[in-house]
Amino acid sequence: MTNAEKVAAARDRHSRLVIDSSFVIRLPRRSRAKAGHSSSSAWSAFTLIELIVVVTVITILAGLVLSTAGYARKKGARARAETEIAAMSAAIESYKADNGIYPRGPATNTTIGTITIPANVTDSLDARTYGNPTSNTNPTYGETSLYLYTLLSGDTNGSRSPGGKSYMQFKPNMLLPSGGTGTVTAIADPFGNSYGYSTANQANPNNGYNPTFDLWSTSGLTTNPGNPDTITPQWIKNW
Repeated sequence: MTNAEKVAAARDRHSRLVIDSSFVIRLPRRSRAKAGHSSSSAWSAFTLIELIVVVTVITILAGLVLSTAGYARKKGARARAETEIAAMSAAIESYKADNGIYPRGPATNTTIGTITIPANVTDSLDARTYGNPTSNTNPTYGETSLYLYTLLSGDTNGSRSPGGKSYMQFKPNMLLPSGGTGTVTAIADPFGNSYGYSTANQANPNNGYNPTFDLWSTSGLTTNPGNPDTITPQWIKNW
């Protein structure tokens, strides 16, 4: 074979190995997405209706959680009020056993800390007609419960440091002002108001409920009983 023939044969072999530049390997669309190529059709966006549905579901679930938590707190507060009323009632009975009378009075105006307790204050507070523990109208719930506190705790000046005979030890969260410091102004119920204490029925059988004493929490309500009375049945009370 001549040199010219050898050159021609080599060129022929080389031309068979050349790949057409227009030839491109194309992956399927799914394969391209997996390989990291962006594709607008490889991703599906939320529709407006789907977003509305999601937001609605979240709102409903949040409402259920909040309502359940609120119900649990209220139920817990009522249970605590029942326990505290029972404890104070037992202390009042112990006071009566020692003194022959239930806590009642005082006979004259008495100053405790900076608060003046009117004479016969526990006889004046009538649970049948007076159901607003936040009112400043005399007699107030705070005045009656403060006087009861001094007799049961032995803390005659509201300093939170009992010096006399004690029939009950009051926890800091049972006293107002809250926080465990300051001169006591009232016995607090779990709803943040003062407990009511009354001997009105002893003074007048047409007032109050028990011939011994009335002790109650208004359960956070601040409305006076009406006629018909739909308020008092919601209270936590000893009658």
